[in-house]
Amino acid sequence: MKQLLQRKLKILVGLAILAMAVAWTGQPLPSSHAAIANSPAGVSAPVALDSPGEQGFARVAHAVTPALVNITGSWGARPRDAREFRDRMEDFFRFPRGPHGPMDPWLEPREPRGGGMGSGVIVSPDGYIVTNNHVVQGASELTVTLPDKREFEAKVIGTDPKTDLAVIKVDARDLPYVRWGDSSKVQVGDYVLAIGNPFGLNSTVTLGIVNALGRGRMGITQYEDFIQTDAAINPGNSGGALVNVRGELIGINTAIVSRTGGYQGVGFAVPVTMAKPIYESLRETGRVVRGYLGVGIQDVTQDLAELFSLEESKGVLVSDVAEESPAERGGLKRGDVIVGYRDMPVEDAVSLQRMVTRTPIGTEASIKVVRDGREKDLTVKIGEHPDAMKVARAEHQESTSALAGVLVREVETQIGRDLGLNRKTRGVVVTSVLPGSGADRAGLSRGDVIREINRQPITSLLDYEQLIAGLKEDQRVLLLINRRGASLFLTVRV
Repeated sequence: MKQLLQRKLKILVGLAILAMAVAWTGQPLPSSHAAIANSPAGVSAPVALDSPGEQGFARVAHAVTPALVNITGSWGARPRDAREFRDRMEDFFRFPRGPHGPMDPWLEPREPRGGGMGSGVIVSPDGYIVTNNHVVQGASELTVTLPDKREFEAKVIGTDPKTDLAVIKVDARDLPYVRWGDSSKVQVGDYVLAIGNPFGLNSTVTLGIVNALGRGRMGITQYEDFIQTDAAINPGNSGGALVNVRGELIGINTAIVSRTGGYQGVGFAVPVTMAKPIYESLRETGRVVRGYLGVGIQDVTQDLAELFSLEESKGVLVSDVAEESPAERGGLKRGDVIVGYRDMPVEDAVSLQRMVTRTPIGTEASIKVVRDGREKDLTVKIGEHPDAMKVARAEHQESTSALAGVLVREVETQIGRDLGLNRKTRGVVVTSVLPGSGADRAGLSRGDVIREINRQPITSLLDYEQLIAGLKEDQRVLLLINRRGASLFLTVRV
């Protein structure tokens, strides 16, 4: 009997301790002190939070959601370039084909006329809205619906397919809006909220963190500097807001990586450091002005670093210089390795592209290059980026074998003409590359024009044969090729 009483007493004590633990861990987080600035009725203002928590996130959602709109439209048939854009995205994301066709990476299934298209963010009380270009592209009519059910016809102010951004406007005043934040201050691990209209479900808020910054080379747009987040982004979220815990806009939700067409934990947003200047330029002029050097560039591999006498594989190799370009006038030459731009280190081609495109037109930019193993300082006056610039970007090639298996012909032959080459093209044209050969693994392709071998120009088939004959066993070879009008370097082991 005594043992039974002792056992009951132990159980009661244990339950009491457990209850205390539950009570302790169940305490709410310290209340967040939110201060909403004075603003016109219904206008969103930044929410200042001492610490995030349930109340803090709720206040952010309450403040920002009224400025998130649903965009629907009417169009006949999507233009060919829009279809191609989606085809490229489907190939990149490897979307499986469902019973009704391939899943779309962003948008819910479309109908020939009307239907939900995507989201948008009101960024000014007089009706300017930022969204994605692919949300509005090709639409003959646009309708914007606010969370309070008000509807407005919208007109396109301007689009920028190179970043997949667009600005539209509705004729209204005193609208709720989200204020711009500063994405340059965002850090990996920061809390973020994604707000939009996934699957036509208006005013949906999801929570996550920043997983990575500066994501590029995704093949989504020409200019990429994405914020990666695990806040749920689904079809219909395109053009929606990514905000911080202060309710400030830090990104425009643009794309997801998924094998199902829905959320799988990887989403991308265009940072406002890129989006805001584009918005301002489109609003003021209807177009986007970008800085321009006029060079073909590629990353420096380990092989290229050794061949160009570099201590490490950093910087950007200049593979071509456009005639009468700012780069040519400033003294840049093919074979230069750009290691610094305006007193900032250049790590790779993506970082240089970002810096140049954001440089104001007419700026005298200092550029540090390595030429023939020595550093050299240049000054280039940045020009305006032309609408049609040919850019070649080398894949990460590290050749391992000989040029055996490569057949070449003079450019001035029928095959050269069939490939669209003109008589002014210098070099020899590759007519065949043996599959699986070293040259094939190195990235050399049919139609490439070999212009140089180890910095020695090739003007004829005889030049090519003489230079190849003089190569030593196991010698790495530096090729300059022309591919579809743009130049790039390849490294090959013989």
